[in-house]
Amino acid sequence: MNTDEKRLAAVTNEVALIGDDFIKSRIFTIRGVQVMLDRDLAALYGVTTKRLNEQVKRNMARFPTSFRFLLSKEEMEELVANCDRLQSMKHSSAPMSAFTEHGLIMLASVLKSAVAISVSIRITNAFVAMRKALASVAPILSRLDVVERRQIADQSRNEERFDTIFRAMDGGDFPPQKVFFEGRHYDAYSFAKKLVRKAAKKIVLVDGYSDEVTLDVLSQKKGGVEVIVATAQKMIDKHLTSVAVEKFNKQNPTLKVKAVGTFHDRFLILDDKELYHFGASLKDIGRQYCAVSKMDAMFIPSILERL
Repeated sequence: MNTDEKRLAAVTNEVALIGDDFIKSRIFTIRGVQVMLDRDLAALYGVTTKRLNEQVKRNMARFPTSFRFLLSKEEMEELVANCDRLQSMKHSSAPMSAFTEHGLIMLASVLKSAVAISVSIRITNAFVAMRKALASVAPILSRLDVVERRQIADQSRNEERFDTIFRAMDGGDFPPQKVFFEGRHYDAYSFAKKLVRKAAKKIVLVDGYSDEVTLDVLSQKKGGVEVIVATAQKMIDKHLTSVAVEKFNKQNPTLKVKAVGTFHDRFLILDDKELYHFGASLKDIGRQYCAVSKMDAMFIPSILERL
């Protein structure tokens, strides 16, 4: 194998190590379009952020605003507030650049590296996959938006609907979806606890922000039901410590806690048969507008595999 062949093989192996989920986690929706940040692209392309932006400045004619734009101060503050890995940018005065799908392809061409070209293909595939996923849920979001506007317009009718739903819940008939409005803490927690009590053998909760409030909801389970909570390591270190788990298990055995970092959404799985999607963490449900939806059980195996 000659030098060029060895270099190509090394690049191929390096690109293969980058997971699709990792790439997707670096894609943001800003100003209504999906973009990636200059610092994330630099890391993926194997160059410094400084060199990446220098190459862009040398080729500005190739990067119109539809390919690349600078984030405003407000946009940077929102990103930093919602993304732990960007905390180092909190006091930065240099604006970050955001690249659209076409921009990252152009960027790979001006960087002229084998890694950049190979990774840009992976990133493009991730953009396509996310567009397809968004297109599949767009009708559902549209319907939720229509429902929300109607309910806000007539609060008295909202209360009547809530009463009807909770009467149905008391009879054991759960609605397939539910929207909770800001400030409906009691209603939301009541709904979550009744869901937990449905489980006969096993509960799996995937929630990256689980804490003591989460355990309070899960304590409503039936005796003998196994509970698995998959959450972020920082929440385990701070809230779901071994001491907290031991205290829970003394009264409500058996709880197991796992650290995961691949999930953004929240899921509740009952007896490996019923799947619910939560629009907010269990500890925050009812604080702001959010929805709880029952999903097709066909997705359960793929979720459990990733735990």
